[in-house]
Amino acid sequence: MNVIPTALEGALIIEPRVFGDARGFFMETWNAGAFAAAGLDLAFVQDNHSRSQKGVLRGLHLQNPGPQGKLVRVTRGAVFDVAVDLRRSSPTFGQWAGVELSADNKRMFWVPEGFAHGFLTLEDDTDFLYKCTAPYAPQSEHTLAWDDPALGIEWPIGDMAIALSEKDRKGLSLAEVPTFP
Repeated sequence: MNVIPTALEGALIIEPRVFGDARGFFMETWNAGAFAAAGLDLAFVQDNHSRSQKGVLRGLHLQNPGPQGKLVRVTRGAVFDVAVDLRRSSPTFGQWAGVELSADNKRMFWVPEGFAHGFLTLEDDTDFLYKCTAPYAPQSEHTLAWDDPALGIEWPIGDMAIALSEKDRKGLSLAEVPTFP
C-alpha cells in the first residue's frame, strides 16, 4: 500500500494495492501487520456503515473524552472527507485536511484520535465505511461547526443543496468545542 502524508501530522491518505482484471478487482482494506509496518499499530473495536444521498454533510464529529481514530473509505459513490486537528499541542491545531474518497479511487483516510471528522457526499447512494479505535459514546460526542469561519474549510459545495442533521446544525465553533492536550 502507498501511505501519503497530509499537512496534518498523523492524518494519512492510504492507497491500497488493487489487483484487477476483466472479472473485477481485489484489494486488502485492512491487514494489521501491513498497517503496523507502515507505523499504524491500530486496534479497532467497531465498524460503521452509512448511506447518504448527494449533498448530505455529516460532521464535524469528535468524542472527548474517549476519542476515536477512524479509518474511512467509500465503497459506492464519493465524498469529500475532512479531518480537523484539535490537539492544542500540535503545530497544526485548528487546521484541516480534505481528500476525495470514492468507489473509483479506492483511497482510504486515516483520521487519528484528537481530530474532528466529517464528510460531504458528492453522489447519490454513497456508502461510507469506517473502522473505529474506540466505541461510540454518545455522552462524549461533540460537533464542531462545519462552516466555522475560523476553520475556513473549502467544501466543494458549488450549487449543491446541503442536508444537515439537527445535531450538525448546532455545531460549536473552534473556540467553544472541547479540544485535546
